[in-house]
Amino acid sequence: MAESAVRDEFTPQAEQYRRELLAHCYRMSGSVHEAEDLVQETYLKAWRAYDRFEGRSSLRTWLYRIATTTCLTALESRGRRPLPTGLGAPSSDPAADLVTRDEVPWLEPIPDEMLGTAAADPATVATSRESLRLALIAALQFLPPKQRAVLILREVLAWPAADVADLLDTSTAAVNSALQRARAQIAQAAPTEDAIVEPVRPEQRALLDRYMAAFENYDMAALTELFTQDAVWEMPPFEGWYQGPDAIRALIENNCPASSSGDMRLLPTMSNGQPAFGLYMLGEDGVHRAFQLQVVSLGPSGIGHVTVFFDLSLFTKFGLPEALPS
Repeated sequence: MAESAVRDEFTPQAEQYRRELLAHCYRMSGSVHEAEDLVQETYLKAWRAYDRFEGRSSLRTWLYRIATTTCLTALESRGRRPLPTGLGAPSSDPAADLVTRDEVPWLEPIPDEMLGTAAADPATVATSRESLRLALIAALQFLPPKQRAVLILREVLAWPAADVADLLDTSTAAVNSALQRARAQIAQAAPTEDAIVEPVRPEQRALLDRYMAAFENYDMAALTELFTQDAVWEMPPFEGWYQGPDAIRALIENNCPASSSGDMRLLPTMSNGQPAFGLYMLGEDGVHRAFQLQVVSLGPSGIGHVTVFFDLSLFTKFGLPEALPS
């Protein structure tokens, strides 16, 4: 078969894996923008090499090999993507001035809609919510890139150790050792399963409704009641993070442009397998415009963590409008 004809076969066969490869590159990079670029690079490399694909492994496995090496090459020249809680500083004073760290390549959220996690999808395991939790992605950033790859390939994709060793050009013993170290690191940094509540029960959905209403009504007393006692609020690119309901309330009251009911409107969405909201702020012209994206973690007794992103390009990624109608 001619080389061009062989390559013509590539796109329809490979396209079915795009979403799970996006999830894989996101776990490796911690950035939805970088992940999209890495997937594009993976597909370009694979298309160019497809006439030499001998079928000794499945096409899916072959694509993952290319994606992983592409990610590792990219990560050689890039630092990790933290959240403010990962910078090592203690919680901040909500009365202090906000300090931005624009030079830091911050962690980014990813929309559930981009990953296609329907139960009928064969890529469900690879894009499962548990393996995409924002806290877990943040914890992965503390691992060296190769150790990160080992953990993802072994724990998320269930690759045999020998296959991972072959990909990384190392020994099976080295892979098993790296996996053990990675597990220990993640166990310290990532949330346990029983510390996270899926927003599927009526009472959890009611809690999220109350959260939306508290913001839209600018009811800070009601908002405070929704947080757990050790709740955390962080908002890159600001370097500080804040702990406890009273500190979070003081932070919002001291810094939020809103001051009364109707100043803010929220649109619900999903990010990293968690509830999320696009928050819109009322302008002087009477229009609510995109202001921030919030990713919310629910614990057994309330809202335990909110990560706020001010990168407005994320609204496009999440399919959220730049402004709301009056």
